[in-house]
Amino acid sequence: MQINTDFTRPVIVHGGQLDWVPSPAAGVERKMLYRDGAEVARATSIVRYAPGSAFPEHVHSGGEEILVLSGTFQDEHGDYPAGSYFRNPPGTSHSPAAAEGCEIFVRLWQFREGDTVQIAVPPESAEGVLFDDGFERVSIEDWQGRISRDNARGLELLVLSGRLRVEGADLGAQGWLRLPAGHALVAEAEGARVWIKDAPLQHGDVLPLPGAA
Repeated sequence: MQINTDFTRPVIVHGGQLDWVPSPAAGVERKMLYRDGAEVARATSIVRYAPGSAFPEHVHSGGEEILVLSGTFQDEHGDYPAGSYFRNPPGTSHSPAAAEGCEIFVRLWQFREGDTVQIAVPPESAEGVLFDDGFERVSIEDWQGRISRDNARGLELLVLSGRLRVEGADLGAQGWLRLPAGHALVAEAEGARVWIKDAPLQHGDVLPLPGAA
């Protein structure tokens, strides 16, 4: 399956308007923003866990990056309420669940070779820069009025709340934008809170998917 795999063009998705697609786990559904592969895939998605649902224990061979959008995401390592941000590097494993249900924004198989940093940022600390290793910078920012930003590496953002007028589109909550390097970001914000990543849209040394040549 290939969804939004052309990294040379801007991509805008009104995530809040997408249909939920069932996953292999009962009660777990997703909205696919970007996907390259079958069930094991390089992917960016919004995932919804119904109350009491869970995924079997699994290893993230390509790493995973998660922002909890609502509810409380859980695994054997702890509870992660809305606003939590964490990165599980390649080789880590867990058994995700949500006793009372949750929605998360998740990026899979997009870690570069050598990225072994594991972090968990609680909601009370999830302001400003969440992660910066020199190869990518991830932050949560509050925007109002005209926003203009150069884009030397590539930009990806998710609107968490408020409105963002950008590239001719009016994005609300769960609106997702991806801009290739060199394509400047120019937007008008109305009380917009955004998750934003400044990094190559795909690292040159991104970990290969199983079976890739």
